[in-house]
Amino acid sequence: MIAIHHRKGSFSDRWIEYCNQNNIQYKIVDCYSTNIIHDLKDCTHLMWAWHHNDYKAQLFARQFIISIEHLGIKVFPNIYTCWHFDDKVGQKYLFESIKAPFIKSYVFYDLESSLEFINQAEFPKVFKLRGGAGSENVKLLSTKKEAMIYAKKAFNTGFTTNRFSALKNRLWQFKRDKSLKSFLNIGRGVIRVFIKNEIHTKLPIEKNYFYLQDFIPDNDSDIRVIVIGKRAFAIKRMTRDGDFRASGSGKIVYDKNEIPLECIKVAFETSKKLKTQSAAYDFVFLDDKALIIEISYAFSQEGYLKCPGYWDENLNWIEGGFIPEYFMIEDLLNDN
Repeated sequence: MIAIHHRKGSFSDRWIEYCNQNNIQYKIVDCYSTNIIHDLKDCTHLMWAWHHNDYKAQLFARQFIISIEHLGIKVFPNIYTCWHFDDKVGQKYLFESIKAPFIKSYVFYDLESSLEFINQAEFPKVFKLRGGAGSENVKLLSTKKEAMIYAKKAFNTGFTTNRFSALKNRLWQFKRDKSLKSFLNIGRGVIRVFIKNEIHTKLPIEKNYFYLQDFIPDNDSDIRVIVIGKRAFAIKRMTRDGDFRASGSGKIVYDKNEIPLECIKVAFETSKKLKTQSAAYDFVFLDDKALIIEISYAFSQEGYLKCPGYWDENLNWIEGGFIPEYFMIEDLLNDN
């Protein structure tokens, strides 16, 4: 029996749909329950799509998943797939260890070494917090002085959710879409400037580390490749107007001819090394070489509904629509 933790609007919607369509026995479970180990006693598989802003999952999800794997239960995402989820610091070490083509990154755990690096480094550099999606918590530091300000804050008060940045992002979405929905979102953003979202009040303050990546200039887009098992699909995301960031821009190109096959090849090779069930890679180019920015097991399903097809592991193109969540559950059930 498959156990599914259901979170409306997540991958679990389609997992339940797939089970119903194919007469697969499943039950809904609560992974936050203190009795969850007992609740899984009659299950062979568990599927749980936990969110990067879920402060509760951040406390225990990785430890829980590896514990469930010790029971012999097949899990999506398994520990290989999720331990580095929403953790850019962890990803730095991971990509370096397998010699993946990854943007040069730097992390420091005290102010002294951070300032020492800043003094001898060339700028601009990209400052990031370890978590965040859609270009959250990403800032281009243009000068040594600006970098020093961020480094000192990292080892003093630290960083919380930037509500003004979130409002700015909603303004950008309205400028892009000019829709009633995006207009109403501006109002919600203004409210959030004054009344903090309860979820964000419970997320930890990010402090006591300083993380930078080299800035790769002259990219007006990035390439997002998602590998699920032996399939890969991709989109091209254009940068925001007057910005270097493409993630979260919503300006998407679905033409497969706009996707360099090098990105597909590197994504397959990296997923094989990492043993991931699902991996979403962001790529930019430096001197015609594809470099990974970061990785995530999860992604926003809506952004890929218009993909015209996918590649198999031999880089053959498979034309036609598909449902990524079905790939996930099929692979899990066929994992022997």
